[in-house]
Amino acid sequence: MGLVLVSGWSCADFLEETDKSNFTLENYFTRPEHATSVVNTIYAGLPPIMASGFGGGPWMMLEFATGLADTELGQAQNSLFVRSLINNSDNGYGQTYWTTYYRGIQNANLAIEKIPDIQMDQAAKNRLLGEARFLRAYYYYHLVRIFGEIPLITGVIDLASPEMYPSPSPVESVYDLIVEDLTSAETSGLPFREGTGRVSMGAVKSMLSSVYLTMAGYPLQKGSQYYQLSAAKAKEVIDSGQFSLFPRYTDLNTVSLKNQGEFIFMIQYAAFIQPNTVQQAILPYNRGISQYNAETGGIFANADFVRSFETGDKRTEEKQFFFTEYTLRADRSQVLQLGDYYIWKHFDEEAQLVTTSSGMNWPVYRYAEVLLTYAEALNEANGPSQAAYDAVNLIRRRAELPDLEGLSQDQLRQAIWKERWHELCYENKTWFDMVRLRKAMNVFTGDFEDYVGHQFSYGPTVTSRELLFPIPTAEVRNNTNLRQNPGY
Repeated sequence: MGLVLVSGWSCADFLEETDKSNFTLENYFTRPEHATSVVNTIYAGLPPIMASGFGGGPWMMLEFATGLADTELGQAQNSLFVRSLINNSDNGYGQTYWTTYYRGIQNANLAIEKIPDIQMDQAAKNRLLGEARFLRAYYYYHLVRIFGEIPLITGVIDLASPEMYPSPSPVESVYDLIVEDLTSAETSGLPFREGTGRVSMGAVKSMLSSVYLTMAGYPLQKGSQYYQLSAAKAKEVIDSGQFSLFPRYTDLNTVSLKNQGEFIFMIQYAAFIQPNTVQQAILPYNRGISQYNAETGGIFANADFVRSFETGDKRTEEKQFFFTEYTLRADRSQVLQLGDYYIWKHFDEEAQLVTTSSGMNWPVYRYAEVLLTYAEALNEANGPSQAAYDAVNLIRRRAELPDLEGLSQDQLRQAIWKERWHELCYENKTWFDMVRLRKAMNVFTGDFEDYVGHQFSYGPTVTSRELLFPIPTAEVRNNTNLRQNPGY
């Protein structure tokens, strides 16, 4: 399974034993500092997925699977295999997701099992357990959507545990645990908004609204009741008054605004300590526009997708969501036309121009998604309503587009989907939407068509096997109880 008991502990300051080589699970979990330390290790599973370089980056797997991303990085075979729909179980991106997230789950299991017995302030204990349950739910929510039936491990295991080679669990069982963890986290006393980057109540409810939305769709197809649950949970976030849309798109990539405004939960970075390496990936390949030596051309926007935005959509204006030109490193008075649409919404200009070390966070949940989830769920449950229009129109007004009104349920449904495709592009959201809806947007017509059978604008056609990614080869080889997904 590639499981590790605990990685990245920072416990030297907390322990006073003379022989630190004798740490065990039994003698470690004795102090409040230990509880904080083990929860910190769960967060450590978030950044590795975003690591980017000349080999691409695991997070790109979910973008190239949409058919809406391109690359100039010829040596990034993992990216090219996914983009061309010839992916296989040897893909290192999938292995990184599997190993990293199961390590995070194991650390969460350890925290959930051991923290209750530590003598400490009860409110602080509850908050830490809430964080641990949110993060375990987060990792399982990604794994079950990416790989389908997966092992469901809720206790601490070691090399002698019979669970070392677990069988996969039904998808619904995984979702049941996700919901259980998140509803438990709702009772943990977390602050609704958290400026430090730790889990907040807003993050818990935002993810729960997303989970219910997914459960309403494929593969579980729980329908109207779960759309109602999704809408209700999103409304709790909206009604809290703790979050609001940034007035400008450029606020999305203003480093000083991380964890503020519409950002509900983010993967945390710190320049020169744990820098964001996505910066190199979103640069054009070796065009000399950045202070970074590594301009990898790892990922940029499919031009046909950018052209699918409505005429006048502010998001397509230069240096809003995308950029098509930039000054040269050798002479900043010279502007280079880049020839393609590169991703501006994640672009840290200070790092690119000066420091070559970025502290820009990666958005996981932002308020724009909550509004779109609310609008979609409400429309699916009850049909068009003023509340649904109000939510989606907040997104459109920032884009300087006219309000939606007077639409049928299906017309509003597709309008909301389109807003999700456009607003949340290149944030690891769109492929998940495609799979839960079994729909994909035709970038030439703007219509939504069946995901299976959908042809990417550059040629490949989606088959049913692309509803899931392959379980990594090493996992199937080492654990004969696992079953490879169909078609791989």
